[in-house]
Amino acid sequence: MTFLRRPRGIVQTLALAVALAFPLMVIAISAADARAGRGGSFGSRGSRTFSAPSTTTTAPNAAQPFNRTMTQPGTTAPRGAPAAGNAARPGMGMMGGLMAGLLGAGLLGMLFGGGLFSGLGSLSSIFGLLLQIVIIVMVVRFAMSWWRRRNANSAAYDGPAGGPAPAGGPQTSLRNGLGGLGAGLGAGAGAAGGGFGLGGGAAASAPLEIKPDDYEAFERLLGDIQAAWSNEDVEKLHKLATPEMVSYFTEDIAANKQQGVVNKTTDVKLLQGDLAEAWREGVTDYATVAMRFSLVDKTIDRASGKVVDGGDQPVEATEVWTFTRRPGEGWELSAIQQT
Repeated sequence: MTFLRRPRGIVQTLALAVALAFPLMVIAISAADARAGRGGSFGSRGSRTFSAPSTTTTAPNAAQPFNRTMTQPGTTAPRGAPAAGNAARPGMGMMGGLMAGLLGAGLLGMLFGGGLFSGLGSLSSIFGLLLQIVIIVMVVRFAMSWWRRRNANSAAYDGPAGGPAPAGGPQTSLRNGLGGLGAGLGAGAGAAGGGFGLGGGAAASAPLEIKPDDYEAFERLLGDIQAAWSNEDVEKLHKLATPEMVSYFTEDIAANKQQGVVNKTTDVKLLQGDLAEAWREGVTDYATVAMRFSLVDKTIDRASGKVVDGGDQPVEATEVWTFTRRPGEGWELSAIQQT
């Protein structure tokens, strides 16, 4: 009898430890990348949404597949995507979360030896019930997100789906000095200073020339988008990004409000950048660039003004941003990918 009770006690202890640690793990992961986009990969790259962009000197590692996109395999990006945050990605809904919570209560009840329907009383508190519901909802949403990425994105990265293949390796890059592109371009991959290089894997078919003015626009958008995100200025974001991207930003801002926090990003500085791909689809231009930048990233409690994550020390990030442009319009952000 003692032999049977000991493993059972170990299982109960492990279950309780996981229940208490999992929310803290989720909070820690999300807080580590609180800038615009929350350190995720989302948006659309036209017909190349499911093709990995070429690696560059700035981002030598492959870009991650999108975990949020409105583009279906074999189609182009939805220009008129709605800006409603809840329509951006499917969720469980209140009823799904409630059912998952009840199921979790039953499962934990079985672990603690009370039977399938005794989970509600096994912890003997409302806190226990809420904790179980939160854990199960998080686990199920994580599993659903992983399953969607596995089936729609990871497999598709074995080759392009419905679009021209990206070119091979990046070409020799040219870099500018610390003063921005206006300070002039300097040759050599090892040149010091920040700013964009002119190399990269531009597509052989439907080539697109990216000029110094375009690089200046990309650098300006990097700072403007982070500032609009920091100010929760959705109207400004509509002028800087596609409707699809704005829907994701709006969703993340709403999540921050629900948690009672606001993310502030300041002192954004481009340290290095170069072109991965540039191409044209019909009348729409696309440019994918790798950017390494620094910024001060803080998450602040709305009520008290206390910093709950981050600080005044600048941190660095490397991301791959895709911009799109139509005739008579300026560049706007259409995708962000992590490396």
